[in-house]
This record gives sequence, structure tokens and C-alpha cells, in this order.
Amino acid sequence: KLCAYEETGAIVAAMTTSVPEFPESGRNWDYRYCWIRDAYYVVRALNRLGAVDLLENYLEYLRNLVDASAGGHVQPVYGVGLEEDIDERITETVEGYRGMKPVRIGNQAREHLQHDVYGQIVLPLVQAFYDQRLLRPGTLDDFHALEKVGDRAFALHDQPDAGLWEFRTIARVHTYSSVMCWAACDRLAKAADHIGLGDRAAFWKDRAAIIHARIEKEAFVEDEGRFAASFGNRELDASLLQLTDLGFLDPMDPRQVSTFEAIERDLKKGPYLFRYVEPDDFGEPETAFNFCTFWFIEALYLNGRTEEAREIFEEMLSRRTHAGLLSEDLSLSDKELWGNYPQTYSLVGIINCAVLLSRSWTDAR
Repeated sequence: KLCAYEETGAIVAAMTTSVPEFPESGRNWDYRYCWIRDAYYVVRALNRLGAVDLLENYLEYLRNLVDASAGGHVQPVYGVGLEEDIDERITETVEGYRGMKPVRIGNQAREHLQHDVYGQIVLPLVQAFYDQRLLRPGTLDDFHALEKVGDRAFALHDQPDAGLWEFRTIARVHTYSSVMCWAACDRLAKAADHIGLGDRAAFWKDRAAIIHARIEKEAFVEDEGRFAASFGNRELDASLLQLTDLGFLDPMDPRQVSTFEAIERDLKKGPYLFRYVEPDDFGEPETAFNFCTFWFIEALYLNGRTEEAREIFEEMLSRRTHAGLLSEDLSLSDKELWGNYPQTYSLVGIINCAVLLSRSWTDAR
């Protein structure tokens, strides 16, 4: 909640800039902006705790964004006042964290194509059609405005983008982005059905089915029985664990089980999970990504391995600072925290796993 800007509803990814992902890596980013993706996960987690005020403020931010985009391109990241112009530059007037350069102001991600954002706009906003706690319920005009976002999701579901990990020189049709586009169409169908628009429900259900079938065909690695991180390729990334959370696949679907097993084999280092291990624009990653470790904990639980999930969760809790917070990344060698701080992604992971792993009051007696 301290990362939320109350006047506009924006939620920043972190409060700092240019704390590197690992020493002298050059992976020094400015996170003092509102990523649509990060904020989606934040409000989803806080909604589980009943923090409706923050959710409602953020929905207002999203509605303003939908109005401004008018069915056109949406940046992955904006300023707290919906500023588009947050171009990245390097400043030489600041020493940097432990003297490590560069120190960046702004973020190049604002120039990226990241098609998952359309799903991350629709999924929170459709809640307004169901949630009677909200002061401003969804209207028919809201639904039709959201349909423009859905049109964009359908048009781009099979087009290359930079992906959720924001590759700067790699463009692929990323599976996670496509699944989020499917989720946009799927949720629009459900919302239309809920508010009595049967023809629109059928329309969006058909579009969701088209995307679902395309992903099943193009992202599936036949000889291993699992999904890949992008169409027509074999690489893995941790976002494939989200296929279950988004409702794309049942956790016990053999294809998802095989995907989970491959991720555990290739991306898990000790108790921690990497986003991916293949080299990117800056070489090979050297630190685990805390939010992905929490995704792995959730996947363990859904696969019936509850005690292992608890053990890794306790390990992650032990890595918090004296304030009970986490940054973005964790070093394998000395367990030191790296990356910008406090990282909302990581705090979301704590909330989600705590809710998932908590025993009921009746079990505790």
C-alpha cells in the first residue's frame, strides 16, 4: 500500500531506481513507475485481504487509461499520473548503489510491445460487474470500452512482443502474452453473460476458443509433452506456471504437470527459481527472481507437495529485511537481496503463498 499513489490510484513497482539485479551486471532499472502487469498482481493479492480501497483507486487509474487509449496501443508502463513520456536516460550526477553504474531515470519498457497488458487491463476491470463492495459498479458503457481492449488482445495474440521479462533485443510470440490475451477474451465472455448480453458472450467465447487452440498448437513441445515459453521454440520460463492460475489449464492436466516438472528441473537452483536461464541482452542471469520462487511454491501446493511448499516459503520469509520486506532478486551464493526495493511483486508472493498455505482455524485446533 505504501507503493500506491492515492491521488491517481497508480501503484509503482518499487520505490527505488538502479539497484542492480546482481553486482556490476548493468541490469540497473528505474522501477518508480506503474507497470500494468505488476499492479494487476498487486491488486489481485490485496483484494484477497479485503483492501477494496486500493483496488477501487487502481480501477479508476485503469479506466482513465482505457479512455485515453481508445482501443489503441497501450504501453506496459506509465507514470503515476498516466504520463506516457518516461524515456530512459542515464545520469552521471548520482553515485549509484555501492558505486555501481549506470544510474537510470525513466524506463525503456515504455517503448516496448508487451501484449499481456491487454489481459491485465480486462481482468481487474471486469470485477466491477460482479463485486457489490465497489462504490462504482461497472456500466454498459464500461463494458463496451473494455471490448475495444479485447479487440486489441485478439488482434495481437499471435504477434511477437518483448514479453513480460522485457527483452530489449528479442521479439517472439510469447506464450504468457498469448495466454493473457486469451484471458481477456474469456473474461469478457463471462462478464457479458453475467450482465445479460448473450450475443456478446458468444462472440467473446468464440474468440477465446480460437486463441486457446492456437496456443495449444503453437506453444506445445510434442516430444516432451510440455509447453514452451514462445511459439515454435523450446525454451522455458517461469511464467508458464501461471497457465493454471489464469484458468488456461487444470493443474493436473498432463501437459501442465510436464511443464511444471521441466521448470523444476531446469530453472530451480536450490530452493529458488530463476525467471529463465538462457542468455538475454545482458548475458546469463545470476540471481533468482523472488516472485518466481513464490509462483513455484504455489505450483508445489497445487501438485500436492504441501510440505515442500511450506519449507521453501519459510526459507523465503527468512530472507526478508528487518522491515519484513523483499527486493526483486536473491543471490544464490550468499543469499543477499539485490534489485530494487521494496519490490511489490515479491510482497505479492508473500501474501499469495501465506493465504494458500494457511491452515483453517478448525485444522489448527
